[in-house]
Amino acid sequence: MNAIIKRVIVGGSLAVAALGATPVFAAGTASGTAITNTVTVDFQVGGVAQTQLSANNVITVDRKVNLTVVEANTATFGVTPGQSNAYTTFTVTNTSNATIDIGLTAAQLAGGTAAHGGTDVFNLTGMSMFVDTNANGIYDAGTDTAITYIDELAADQAKTIFIVGTVPLSATNGQVAGVTLTGQAQASGTVGTQGANLTATAGANTAGVDTVLADAVGLTGDIAADGKHSDDDDYTVSAPLLSVYKQSRVIEDPVNTIASGNAANAKMIPGATVEYCLVVVNAAGGATASTVNLNDTLPAQTAIDGTFTPLVGGTYTGTAPSGTCNADGTATPGAYSAGVISGSLGSLTTGQTRTIVFRVKIL
Repeated sequence: MNAIIKRVIVGGSLAVAALGATPVFAAGTASGTAITNTVTVDFQVGGVAQTQLSANNVITVDRKVNLTVVEANTATFGVTPGQSNAYTTFTVTNTSNATIDIGLTAAQLAGGTAAHGGTDVFNLTGMSMFVDTNANGIYDAGTDTAITYIDELAADQAKTIFIVGTVPLSATNGQVAGVTLTGQAQASGTVGTQGANLTATAGANTAGVDTVLADAVGLTGDIAADGKHSDDDDYTVSAPLLSVYKQSRVIEDPVNTIASGNAANAKMIPGATVEYCLVVVNAAGGATASTVNLNDTLPAQTAIDGTFTPLVGGTYTGTAPSGTCNADGTATPGAYSAGVISGSLGSLTTGQTRTIVFRVKIL
């Protein structure tokens, strides 16, 4: 009896070794794998060894279907009004023990709390889905491919998916737009052809490859074991909060000149020199404003003071418009043409104030 038991164990070990040649995925042995188990019996009659007996049993591994959709961002995606190609990032993983297609659906929230807090109040326009073709984790327009499903995703493999759209110009600072990505497990088959939604095999185990849905609960309405999984992400508008002010002060007049030492008494009379300060403030809490350009058309009653070069990019002391404009801009000289003063402040970061200073004569 002991000899028989030992031989059976050895036979089982060989079967396990043969099974080890089949790839084992996170969800277990690949579906469709035939597992053969063999038992052998050795015995004697009257001390004479007899022909060994054996029996085989073959089982077929069924298909355990599972997938996850997880947002890849750890915080909301900051956007600006009118921004195109605004994207959120998701990772879609096939945790099944078989290759499957995964249908994708992108949807926008209709109110309610967004993924990272705040209330959904606006929608993107032109929303679509793209796969990260070059696998760099960043949406690259013209490189990443628009898709509606993932084709033939092998077990344990994942794809990065972007939801991409345009932020409406009407969106204001702090407003939030929420989006949801849902993945649907579908049958694999012909490359380039989307399979049908997978359903669980009803009833008892069959001799063929049965299907068991093992996905977890996703967002509201996405129940466990329905062949789907979902997650959400959001966009938050971080717009520049720009304000512009215009201040003036008289420098001297024909009677009260700097040379006479009476400029402190100067008045706004014809011939007086007036200094204007254009103040641009990007309030704290907004986004960086880029390519900030100013144009100021002079009134007909004034003429540019050609002896004073406009100063661009100066600093400001205090809080506009009650503070003091410092005529210290030197970065880029302003320009004057056809009655218009112009200058570029470049980019203004949040909380930054910059100025343009120029002088005119009252006619």
